[in-house]
Amino acid sequence: MTEIVDVAIIGAGPYGLSIAAHLAGAGVDCRIFGTPMHTWRTSMPEGMVLKSEGNASNLYDPGGKLTLQQYCSRNGLPYAHTGYPIPLTTFIDYGIAFQRQFVPHLEDRQVAAAIPTSDGFELWFQEGGLARARRLIVAAGIRAYEYIPPEIEELPRSLVSHSAAHVKVSGFAGQKVAIVGGGASAVNLAALLHKNDAEVTLIVREDAVAYCGPPQPRTWLDRIKEPESGLGTGWRSWACCAMPGVFHAMPERFRLMVVRKHLPAAPGWTLQPLVDGVVPTIAGATIARARESGGRVNLELALRSGGTRVLTADHVIAGTGYRVDMRRLAFLGQDMLDRLDCIDHTPRLSRQFESSIPGLFFVGTAAANSFGPMMRFAYGANFAAKRLTGYLSHSPMRGSVRRDRVKPSEWTKEGLAGTTG
Repeated sequence: MTEIVDVAIIGAGPYGLSIAAHLAGAGVDCRIFGTPMHTWRTSMPEGMVLKSEGNASNLYDPGGKLTLQQYCSRNGLPYAHTGYPIPLTTFIDYGIAFQRQFVPHLEDRQVAAAIPTSDGFELWFQEGGLARARRLIVAAGIRAYEYIPPEIEELPRSLVSHSAAHVKVSGFAGQKVAIVGGGASAVNLAALLHKNDAEVTLIVREDAVAYCGPPQPRTWLDRIKEPESGLGTGWRSWACCAMPGVFHAMPERFRLMVVRKHLPAAPGWTLQPLVDGVVPTIAGATIARARESGGRVNLELALRSGGTRVLTADHVIAGTGYRVDMRRLAFLGQDMLDRLDCIDHTPRLSRQFESSIPGLFFVGTAAANSFGPMMRFAYGANFAAKRLTGYLSHSPMRGSVRRDRVKPSEWTKEGLAGTTG
């Protein structure tokens, strides 16, 4: 017997947990599925620190009862609004503590398929069984969107991998490793691999690694010229945080341009002394072609200064970030993808985060092209949670509560093979 609930959430990271906490506070009938802080626990290198400042690294409950600052204070951990790099382990532990306090009803189950029905959605789980909801919020993390450049994507997975696959790197000790990319994940791994006795070379498209600058004392004039926000300093970042609704109303081409260009994935300032002058770096280089040879990889690099260079490595790590693409979400079947109105494979969303499929909502990185770069960061979870809760708690629910008999034999993994995308 399954009872239909008003709202289901797929994903238990900062967005999913913050929204679930707000919906529970508003008395909305809700279920949430996923492993708490999964992407942060399984896709970030050990020893990493957050690039976001402490005051922009919160999860959000309706009363603001458990901020990161409050968590650190309760547990005797160092904290500062700005200037103190928050350890990844602290943020993960904080997220789990938040979940236990505000979202104790979280179900650690993985959704295999989401299927539209006449009165909402059916969610089928990898281990079998289903849940039913009138409305569905997709708060999936970034892991499904890993991007590996086509020049190296066809290499055997024993020779090439994405940076998200590496939490521990001790297995690379003594090996020659090439890391492609100049963003936070690439530079973090370069420092960690070097520390673990790998022979690392960093390949960067730009002429140098563009680190974020360390916080500096700011006068009142500095604050006027470049106001502070959850995305850093500057009027553009401030506007992205203060006016996501205005951003949503801007022309689509403008929105796509801003999301693409504003706030690239620059590494934090704490990494600079660990990498600059320490890890060999080939700057102004792109991969022209790659081939396997004798169980290793030969990379031919095209240099911006002219000419080429060949680099041989035992393994290549693509620290090349993520590209949102709804086709990469395995639980969205082809029928749903066909009905989803997208631009650049990201959903077009209403002012309430609703997609072209009634009752289906997207938050986080998938919502960036609609609401701005803030959606790529945990900081955006506050706006998303408040906007969605205000809408879902007051808008009419479709259909009526029903109890249907579900036969276990109606679901098998094989039976869903054609619907999981």
